[in-house]
Amino acid sequence: MCDISENTPYNFSVIEQKWQEFWLKNNSFVTDLSGKKPKYYVLEMFMYPSGKVHIGHVRNYTIGDIIARFKRASGYAVLHPVGWDAFGLPAENAALAHGEHPKKWTYKNIAAMKEQIRALGFSYDWSREFATCDEKYYAFQQKLFLAMHKRGFIYRKNSEVNWDPVDSCVLANEQVIDGKGWRSGAMVEKKMLPQWFIKITNFKKELLSALDGLEGWPEKVRVMQSNWIGKSEGCSIKFSGDSGDDILVFTTRPETLFGASFVAISPHHDLAEKLATKNPSVAKFLEEFKKGSISEEIMEKQEKLGVNTGITVNHPFLPTKLPVYVANFVLKEYGTGAIFGTPAHDERDYDFATKYGLPISQVIDLPGNGGNDTPDGGSLLYTGIDGSMVNSDFLNGMSVLDARNAIIEKLCNIGIGSREEFYKLRDWGVSRQRYWGCPIPMVHCPKCGVVALEEKNLPVLLPEDVSFEKTGNPLDHHITWKHTVCPLCGAAATRETDTLDTFVDSSWYFLRFCINDSESDDLLSAEDIKQWMPVDQYIGGIEHAILHLLYARFFTRALSTCEFIDVQEPFENLFTQGMVCNVTYRRENGEWLFPEQVRRRESGDFELLETGEPVIVGRLEKMSKSKKNVVDPDVIISNYGADALRLFVISDTPPEKDFPWSDEGLEGCWRFVNRLWRLFVFMQNCGVEAQKCAIDFNLEQLPANVGELYKNFHGFIKKITDALENRHLNKVVAFGREMVNAVYGCLDDVKGYRNVFSIIIRDLIKLMAPVVPHICEEAWSMLGFTGLVSSGDWPVYDQQYLIVSTINLPIQVNGKLRGSIDVDVDDPEEVVFEKALGLQSVQNIVAGKVIKDKIFVRGRIVNFVV
Repeated sequence: MCDISENTPYNFSVIEQKWQEFWLKNNSFVTDLSGKKPKYYVLEMFMYPSGKVHIGHVRNYTIGDIIARFKRASGYAVLHPVGWDAFGLPAENAALAHGEHPKKWTYKNIAAMKEQIRALGFSYDWSREFATCDEKYYAFQQKLFLAMHKRGFIYRKNSEVNWDPVDSCVLANEQVIDGKGWRSGAMVEKKMLPQWFIKITNFKKELLSALDGLEGWPEKVRVMQSNWIGKSEGCSIKFSGDSGDDILVFTTRPETLFGASFVAISPHHDLAEKLATKNPSVAKFLEEFKKGSISEEIMEKQEKLGVNTGITVNHPFLPTKLPVYVANFVLKEYGTGAIFGTPAHDERDYDFATKYGLPISQVIDLPGNGGNDTPDGGSLLYTGIDGSMVNSDFLNGMSVLDARNAIIEKLCNIGIGSREEFYKLRDWGVSRQRYWGCPIPMVHCPKCGVVALEEKNLPVLLPEDVSFEKTGNPLDHHITWKHTVCPLCGAAATRETDTLDTFVDSSWYFLRFCINDSESDDLLSAEDIKQWMPVDQYIGGIEHAILHLLYARFFTRALSTCEFIDVQEPFENLFTQGMVCNVTYRRENGEWLFPEQVRRRESGDFELLETGEPVIVGRLEKMSKSKKNVVDPDVIISNYGADALRLFVISDTPPEKDFPWSDEGLEGCWRFVNRLWRLFVFMQNCGVEAQKCAIDFNLEQLPANVGELYKNFHGFIKKITDALENRHLNKVVAFGREMVNAVYGCLDDVKGYRNVFSIIIRDLIKLMAPVVPHICEEAWSMLGFTGLVSSGDWPVYDQQYLIVSTINLPIQVNGKLRGSIDVDVDDPEEVVFEKALGLQSVQNIVAGKVIKDKIFVRGRIVNFVV
């Protein structure tokens, strides 16, 4: 007699290592190039080799691996590559801190992280692995640079940078801490230096319009990119100056012109620099402005400051002279570098006018306001477009939009205005004054000027014998590398010592992965790229919504224009996973504590383990070393195994949401993995095996519970398949648990109906394999199935066994009805709770509150106690 035993240990350390070694040795996940299957390209965003895989990586790459395994089992030729975004500042910082060469540090970290990645059982095609610091990769990138330069997409101009006057070097925005250099502590200055730029603005219109076609992208990401490109429609207006200095202003709100009380120009405006030669106050302001970071984010938060230049301009329609200020919040790169200020209807103008005592005149009146000077009943500021125009001469009584068109037409007719279209998007500055990056293939010749190298002069490799003892860019101090000859005239010349922004490296790596011959020198084979592009599923964090994703879209279009490839958009579908968050613990003095330093009291509060003093428990936050709330994946794997960790990081919470770490949740997943193992061993002991799947049976002659299980199992196949297709991975786990519970309910019948249970277990293994591949591979093998579980056919449900039955459930909060939802009668309670919490009426009540209890009476009601 077979019996299921609680004493059937799952030796995950042995089994997981066994299959990881098997997959690696047998190249189990090398891309299928037979051409007999449809292609599917799944890619997670490039990993930076910091030296340690963190739990956020685990969640991101687990999501991608589940999709890859599912698609492979569904009959696709799956391209699932892995590589390393390996250039960058952290490697140089490590060289400074530890005296270790960036190259050695980087490749050492890659080796360490590869071992961690492999321990998680990800199904990568390792034959396509590369790092962006590989000479072969960045040498080809130099070829792309030259091609884009030849097409006029790359140019050099003076641009403002963060300058550390002590270390005599340029700083990235993230190296400026509280306005000071991260290493020297000196106040950072703004300085103009020659920099290389890529003309992303050449593609601004198509990058914006093509967003509408990216239906597989989250709407939030498309909106963020649209806002970053920042198309503005308005008009330019020429303000005549008494001193002969006319000022051309761009505005998106010309209808507010009658409320203007000042004109402001950028500190970089030509007129500001001209006035500084005559006006000491302006000169002093410009000197002060040079201090601090060039980061727009920092500048946006700074106090709005300015200086009165002493000159005025004439209002176009009123007998009024407007004072001209130089202001720190006006950007030269946007519009014309000059604005008119209407304080009653713009927040920055309001702050500025309040500080400097400038008039604030209302020109938009809200419906029903009766012409009062306070549109919202108390504040002088109103930035909306509802209402009608007041105090605006010929515009009075018009709606805002009608007034906008009317005044633009008037300005155009009298010859001092024109309808304009501007974009916030600016060309991409790619110069970085550091060593560990791709060298820019240009030279500086005293006779010929700046000269592009020819392809025959490539590659320009980084010298390895560099010193980091001196301040600034080590390439500037490497005499033998820096000095070369001009490719045009043969005269002595110097190399460009700037290296490329690492965003360039990650803007085309997905194309490199498409190359089927890893030994090929053609890293953009048009045939291979046509075979695999676009990426069918791209996965990464929302923090990359703008820069990386926008640059990748631009680069793809630019390379298409340069006739390297024939692709316009790189990513068909985009999935942005949420962060992994954890609670924080602090002493009352603010000192952060590790979780192991804390214990829970019987009262539910927490105390310090050593002293018993009370501990402050913080809310769930992004994991951070400084807050001591990080979780080490290596420790988790050694204690629970990779499958339990993979299962946990996708369970309970939708993968696009932030994921709350919970030791109890991890324990629950570990218990489920063991429950699954006991089931597999039980089935093997009862004679369930591969060959019995071929034995026919009559469904009508089965016991009612076995027949019902068989029919319900088709429902599980559909639910799990649909959940995988729709990336509802938490539902895959929920349905998987319910599926296993259903099988456990019929264990007494296994021995008499081995053929039926052989089919059920076969399909159960296949359904769970994308999530927990090691245990499923072992079960597949020990029950006599041939090949790998991921290479088998994905289970197919029989429509006749699907019982579609939905009910409408009332949803209560604290016993009061707040709405209702439609659910399947057999939806697991986790799915029902998720749907219920998705109701806006429920969200409005529970947001920011603690849900103390969740009550689910199947078929009747859901109630949340908050």
